[in-house]
Amino acid sequence: MKSQNRHFILGLFMITGLVSPSQGETPSAVSVEKPAYSHTQCEGTYPHHLQGLCVDGQGNIFWSFTTELVKTNSAGKVLVKIPVGNHHGDLCYHAGKVFVAVNFGDFNNPEGKADSWVYVYDAERLLLIAKHQTPEVTFGAGGIACHAGKFLVVGGLPKGVNENYLYEYDSSFKFIKKHILKSGYTLLGIQTACFADNKWWFGCYGSELLTADVKFNFTAKYDLDCALGIDRVNDKLLLIGRNTKNNKQYTGEALLAVPDADKGFVIRK
Repeated sequence: MKSQNRHFILGLFMITGLVSPSQGETPSAVSVEKPAYSHTQCEGTYPHHLQGLCVDGQGNIFWSFTTELVKTNSAGKVLVKIPVGNHHGDLCYHAGKVFVAVNFGDFNNPEGKADSWVYVYDAERLLLIAKHQTPEVTFGAGGIACHAGKFLVVGGLPKGVNENYLYEYDSSFKFIKKHILKSGYTLLGIQTACFADNKWWFGCYGSELLTADVKFNFTAKYDLDCALGIDRVNDKLLLIGRNTKNNKQYTGEALLAVPDADKGFVIRK
């Protein structure tokens, strides 16, 4: 078959869906648009509540349901689901990998009896590929975010401690610094984290959202619930985690939100 005719036929097949671009050569006239995120219901039910969510920018959403790690497409259809140890918390995506804050010890214990880790999974099939111990997170690792090639781990807090702690690591999870967030006490510390709109966002139980500048200086507190997940979609959109309990099972949902200087964020209708 002549090259020109072959390219033409392959182009027709890809437009009609009979052949994917990976099966042949991609004609310059054919472009594939990445799927957009929207309000999304995660397929299935789970025995434990949602701990966090994150996106990869390719139309996939990753969900942590404490003892199950789930990958869905942007419509919420499950692509991969695996059992994981209790307690897998908040998670983030970076460079083809999913990083999860994990604690196998006591949360919020004043004597620091946590057993804190970061588990790393391949984003394609959720294969466990690395484990990093993070003993600096003494009250239990519960959340994680990545920005500028560094990771920030957050977690539990004993009752009555009037500040939160942010633990910074390099890309190899070598400990860099413990930052003090002058936020006042928040119930059980910080549950979720992300960097978006040129600031840090921290979700706490009791419908409290904390923000900080790029240097970890506390900037504001809002009466908003993002303790079950928050991630950056783009410079103007966030994805917020929610869940519903029914007959001792949980379902997860992701809602689009717009950052707002006065209100923190506003859920998009």
